[in-house]
Amino acid sequence: MSIRNPSPSAFRPKNGIDQRILESNKALIADIGRRGILRGSLSLGALTMLTGCDVTDESAVQSVLRTVSSFNDRVQQFLFRPDHLAPTYSEAEVVKPPRYNAYYDVNDVDPVDGATWKLELAGLVADRRSWDVQRFSTLPEQEWIIRHICVEGWDYIGQWSGVNLRHFLEVVGADLKAKYVAFKCADGYSGSIDMATALHPQTILATKYARQTITDPFGYPLRLRTATKLGFKNPKWITAIEVTNVYPGGYWEDRGFNWFAGI
Repeated sequence: MSIRNPSPSAFRPKNGIDQRILESNKALIADIGRRGILRGSLSLGALTMLTGCDVTDESAVQSVLRTVSSFNDRVQQFLFRPDHLAPTYSEAEVVKPPRYNAYYDVNDVDPVDGATWKLELAGLVADRRSWDVQRFSTLPEQEWIIRHICVEGWDYIGQWSGVNLRHFLEVVGADLKAKYVAFKCADGYSGSIDMATALHPQTILATKYARQTITDPFGYPLRLRTATKLGFKNPKWITAIEVTNVYPGGYWEDRGFNWFAGI
């Protein structure tokens, strides 16, 4: 995922707002727009109504954008149905290979050595023993053919197999009443989801794509795959899972993207 440098014309005043302010907050604006709270262009009148203050003040604009973004998160959590299944598709619709996306170029992917890979556990987990590839392969698998939707606006249908995350959390004695499940990855990426999403029937720790072991650059040997979240909420190359009641944030969430990020 990349954010392109804006052209000089992007900074021309529009409706009385310095476009540099909008540009510097475009992650928040994009998320708000996707949630349907603000439609079309961001107008001077809309921001004035929302902030009640000088819309040329970047701190005031950012404050209101974060407030609306946080409101979106709370509404999505309220509307989330933990047992409602996302649409599934046929094998004929599966894209092979899956589409690559990350915060860096595909040529910069540093493959993980499955022979030395370990999954570490932390937080509210009774059995914190680490897992290797062989031990993880003994767990039962399930398969879902679901749509991957990227925050950038593209999507594809993928066929993922792996261990149901709820089952894994039960096996290791995780506190299923905790608020968050957080992930750390071999490439430095991090992310987190709410416990309700972690326990959703279509949330898995994926090890296969189209019934073949996941290859690089798609997250070998383990990645999250949930049918109810945007793509950036599905970290790859997972090396650690933590169950916690302390808000853990994430790579993109810490940079202004919606935390809940449901679809």
